[in-house]
Amino acid sequence: MRIIHNRFIPSRKFYAVNLFGWLFVRHGVELHAEDINHELIHTAQMREMLFVGFYIWYGLEWVMLLLKYRHPMSAYRNLSFEQEAYDHGDDLGYLRRRRHYAWLWYYRRERRTPEA
Repeated sequence: MRIIHNRFIPSRKFYAVNLFGWLFVRHGVELHAEDINHELIHTAQMREMLFVGFYIWYGLEWVMLLLKYRHPMSAYRNLSFEQEAYDHGDDLGYLRRRRHYAWLWYYRRERRTPEA
């Protein structure tokens, strides 16, 4: 995964965004190993869904969760992709033992309480 520091991407609410396996980080932000691991989990999710499928599923799931929670950050935190990445971001060995499509387990399970 290539890391690119810049002033334009991402928006003010986020300090990093992973686009097609390229990590764009806001200028002046220092990433920790856990942050990079979180984004590497997203890159694995993207690859197994051939990138475009990941973004389509991510967007559709986010819209459904936005209708449910009525709060953008609650919808974001309850996305199946984000739940997997947040749950295992601090486990630096997770990607070596991760099963393909592991995020589906999060999609089917009971959602967490919204973190508004």
